[in-house]
Order: sequence, then structure tokens, then C-alpha cells
Amino acid sequence: MRIKNSAPLAIKIWLLVALLLASLVLVGCFGVPPRGWSGGAVAEDTLFLGSMDGEFLALKAESGARLWQMPIETETSGGGFGCAPAPTSVAIYGTPAVGEELVYFGGYNGKVYALNTSSGALRWVYPRQGNLEPIAGGAVVALGKLYIGSSDGKLYALDAATGDEIWQFETGDKVWSTPVIDGNRLFIASFDKKLYALDAATGDEIWQFETEGAIVSTPVVHNSRVYIGSFDRHLYALDAASGRKIWQFPSDDEAEGGPGNWFWAKPIVHNNTLYAVNLDGRVYILSAETGSEVASTIDIGSPLSSWPVLADSSVIIASEEGTIYALDTATNQVKPLANLDEKVYAPLAASDGVVYVHTQENTLYALSAQTGVTLWSLPLSSK
Repeated sequence: MRIKNSAPLAIKIWLLVALLLASLVLVGCFGVPPRGWSGGAVAEDTLFLGSMDGEFLALKAESGARLWQMPIETETSGGGFGCAPAPTSVAIYGTPAVGEELVYFGGYNGKVYALNTSSGALRWVYPRQGNLEPIAGGAVVALGKLYIGSSDGKLYALDAATGDEIWQFETGDKVWSTPVIDGNRLFIASFDKKLYALDAATGDEIWQFETEGAIVSTPVVHNSRVYIGSFDRHLYALDAASGRKIWQFPSDDEAEGGPGNWFWAKPIVHNNTLYAVNLDGRVYILSAETGSEVASTIDIGSPLSSWPVLADSSVIIASEEGTIYALDTATNQVKPLANLDEKVYAPLAASDGVVYVHTQENTLYALSAQTGVTLWSLPLSSK
């Protein structure tokens, strides 16, 4: 039997936003460390990610040895909370983007940072003066530009080398989704319930598609289709060129027996099969062509908000409670891979048969995708 969550969507979204806002108040007034959930990005044997206590790190992917670390801090003023000014660490939620010489990420303080990949030296910050609204999503770099969204409802395109603003596109609500580039098109989702396709060079809108719920999930582009999950508890396949809906899961006829919660994490498409995890603790396995279920739904029994990854022909999944699973894409059977016994919200990362898991205990684990053996683990806090 599938569980149906009946709590009003607007209330749940407000509670989630309020939780993040409350974390900023605690940081500014009482010195409570931020609790971001940055995923990792691997480039040329280096793993880049933000720690739970506001540091950005570069590690050797093979061993976890620290190459450099950069504290990301900001000054808070009294403002409406009546707090004394003090430098505080910045929460980092989004997965970084790596270019040729720079690594990019956004802070929950509303700043975008570009650091040198070799030394960690700050190359630029945007905006130079003031702050945007909090940044919760990841960045993408392409076509000489850096693209990133903000809680002010805008998507920003910056010069990747200098940080100068090139254009901005305004949606109707917060942007927590990570942009996706496919050729000259950019896809971005918003709390305004819409997925947008933009011209990546100019920011001009090509099309928009509206669902019945806010969207924080990051879209996936595959074979000229865009796949996206929504807080309306549906998955959608759209034509990438026109935005025309090809299918939705569940269909209108199946809606009553559909997923019991939100699609938060980015889905995976492999061998024409779509794997989508849901906050109801289930993994939905669909035909990428038709949206029909091609295998039985897998009930993990714990909320699934972390992005899964593909490694060695297995979809690696992390439950909120900290159990790591491997789903064999040949048989669509799942098995426990490791039990970390630590909460996991951050997106997973994978490279060369190794899966990297950033837990809420601020520990980074490198696991074998085949056996689940811990190759190394590292407490990220240096404070």
C-alpha cells in the first residue's frame, strides 16, 4: 500500500523555508555553526566540496588528503534580529561547479565565489557590494559563463573568468534548483511551479512548463527530452525543443495510487530507464520512453532526498537514515551496500568506482561502489 501525505503543500514548503531562515538567525545571533549539505564535485583526481561548518575544501579523491581549505565567512549586522555584528561561517548547500582553473559555488549569504582550483585563492566574488538572497542550489559552468539561481527568484549568468554579470532571468519565486545546460539551451526550475528553457547566451525565454507544485529538483536532459520531478508528486518528460509534455507519472488515472511525497532529488536515466527517488522512501523505475513502470517500486523505508549517482552500472542511493544501497540496473534488484548510521541529505558524488558521501556529522566517506567497503573517511571540521 502506498502512503499518501495529506499535509497541505504550502504549509510544508513554508516550514522548509522557515527552517533554513532560522538557521541564519542562530548563526548571526548565537554563533551556532551553519549546517549546509554540499555535495562533492570530482575533477582531475581532486574532490571539491563545502564542509558543514563553512569551509570550502579541495581533497585528493584517492586518499582524502587535504590539498587546501578556505574558510567562507561573512559579517552580520544587527538588522531586524538585533544581533551584534560578528564574522560568521557561511552555509554551503549547493554542489560546486569546476572549470579549467576555477571552482565555483554559492553561499547561503547570497554571494557567489570563484576560487583557484590549485591554491584556493579567491579570484572573484559576486556581487561585489551587498548580497543576493540566499543561494541553496548548485552552479553550472559552460559557454564561458557561470549560471546560478537565488532565493530572489532570479537566475544569474556571470562571466566565468571575471564574475561580471552578463544577464539575469526572473522567475516567479525562489530558485533552489541547479541549472542544466544542453547545447545552447539552459533549463532551470523554480518554486513558482515552472520549468523554464532559456537561450544560454542571451537569457531569453524559449518555453515554460507549469506543474501543480513547486520544483526544487534539478532536471535531466537525455535524448532530446527533459525529465523533472515536482512537489506535486509527479514526474514529467518534456520535449526539450518545445516544452511539450510527452508523459507524466503517475498519469491522471493513476494519481490516487501515486507517490506519497515530493520528488526532491535529481533522477537518473540509464539504458532508457529512469530511476527517481522520492521523499516517501521509494525508488520509482520507469521507461524513459513511455513513463510506465518497468519494475516494481522499491521501498527503502526512509526518506530519499540525496541525489543518487550511477557507478559501475549500479544506481547508488543514500537514505536519510544513512544506509547506502546499490540498485543493479541489469536486474533492478537492490541490496544494502553500507550503513553509516549518520544522516545524509547531501547529493552523492562518484568517480572511478568510488562513491563519496557527505553526512550531517560533517564526515566524508569514500566507499567502493562494488563492495561498500570504506576506502577512507575524513572528519571535515577543522574548528
